[in-house]
Amino acid sequence: MPGGDQEPASYYVGVDVGTGSVRAALVDQRGVLLAFADQPIKKWEPQFNHHEQSSEDIWAACCVVTKEVVQGIDLTQIRGLGFDATCSLVVLDEQFHPLPVNNEGDSHRNVIMWLDHRAVSQVQRINETQHSVLQHVGGAMSVEMQAPKLLWLKENLRETCWDKAGHFFDLPDFLSWKATGVTARSLCSLVCKWTYSAEKGWDDSFWKMIGLEDFVAENYSRIGNQVLPPGAALGNGLTPDAAKDLGLPAGIAVAASLIDAHAGGLGVIGADVRGHGLACEGQPMTSRLAVICGTSSCHMVIDHMVQGHAAFPELQAKATARCQSVYAYLNSHLDLIKKTQPVGFLTVDLHVWPDFHGNRSPLADPTLKGMVTGLKLSQDLDDLAILYLATVQAIAFGTRLIIEAMEAEGHTISTLFLCGGLSKNPLFVQMHADITGVTVVLSQEVESVLVGAAILGACASGDFASVQEAMARMSKVGKVVFPRLEDKSSHQSSLRMTLEHPRIYQDVLKRLHQPLTSCQQPQTKRSKDDVASLQAEFV
Repeated sequence: MPGGDQEPASYYVGVDVGTGSVRAALVDQRGVLLAFADQPIKKWEPQFNHHEQSSEDIWAACCVVTKEVVQGIDLTQIRGLGFDATCSLVVLDEQFHPLPVNNEGDSHRNVIMWLDHRAVSQVQRINETQHSVLQHVGGAMSVEMQAPKLLWLKENLRETCWDKAGHFFDLPDFLSWKATGVTARSLCSLVCKWTYSAEKGWDDSFWKMIGLEDFVAENYSRIGNQVLPPGAALGNGLTPDAAKDLGLPAGIAVAASLIDAHAGGLGVIGADVRGHGLACEGQPMTSRLAVICGTSSCHMVIDHMVQGHAAFPELQAKATARCQSVYAYLNSHLDLIKKTQPVGFLTVDLHVWPDFHGNRSPLADPTLKGMVTGLKLSQDLDDLAILYLATVQAIAFGTRLIIEAMEAEGHTISTLFLCGGLSKNPLFVQMHADITGVTVVLSQEVESVLVGAAILGACASGDFASVQEAMARMSKVGKVVFPRLEDKSSHQSSLRMTLEHPRIYQDVLKRLHQPLTSCQQPQTKRSKDDVASLQAEFV
């Protein structure tokens, strides 16, 4: 815990609400994390593709972790508070009480989580409109955005939820309202997930076209008609009730919030890079790309592949015996079995397409499925390690696909800034450098998302003149990882599989395994020439 005469005079609290836990940190003016706490939060999956949480549970967890990180310090030195969270949808009635987002009528479960895919039919209809607002979300809306979820609620829970709803919040905005009583929304949430335009505001024609004309008639009161930039000070600061809940002084500055991934970007991307020999030095901030390696992009896929393998119990036992995580053990095991070759050559015949839960970016296709090709009959620990490596590579190829899509639209990306849980995994980081061919920068402070949330509080306090100044002062370059050119050739076959022809590849597999159209009529056997011609489409 901080102490002594040399410590900075001001502190900021950052709160990060992730998929499975709430975390908080106490951060000083230099961006140094002084105290950390986390608390798990409950999730419900009442049926396939339905994922729910409780806003009351989430707020209670925020209170636990915030009280913990400020223990033993002079509370008068805390200058600001910032929140970030996942893009989950919170539903409250006109009196701000929770409403059910489920068929069971359980109002405690009033949050549709970001990863919920119940609104596939609704998003398909929205995308079929080809409305001009879709051009601002990559041409097609993701099922994880809020418009399809809102339409699902109207069509499926009209009486128990939709007609009673007084407020639809993105989770980051719910937290800032809970702290201040101010219902203003963050520009970040509304632009990224709700189709709001920073220049033009809401587009009435879009909401009317998709069947949510209610919002237009209400002047958008339920989804936000006061919008502020992230880091702007809200109202009169922390309310007395919220201050008591959180263990913080009433009246301290509270910032307009950010989406969790954006907070990670805020915590890393603005670092002063002078003296590190990076290509982005002296270039516009747009030459930098922040990659937030959290649950949505990485953990679920890797966990799914590793934990479902027959050798996983053996891996767990051996990792526990060494007091290692399973991923640290797998990394060391890969070093043993690669012998003298670069590790990338271990997967020359094994390829993973990692969209087991659809693709958010850049394809925005929730119907895509994952696949693995090149499997053998053996299921030992070597096979598990190589499958893990192929999955890590597949995620890195996904990052490369995003970069190439951005560059096709005129962007120039010279440096990647990684943060989040898997940025602590050296294999994951090196594969991103090797496969994208772009230098990777890791932040000096590992918990960059929490630093980003604290930067919001610092901006709201007025201690910095701008977000840019706070970023430069509070985020620092740590390790720099360069691409290994000698590994380039080992990734070329995977490049063809996972980058150039993902849709063709899936179509080929579908046609190779067409079901019988009639049980009386046997399927015509494909000749070797037929198979070869199909395979030629993607190789």
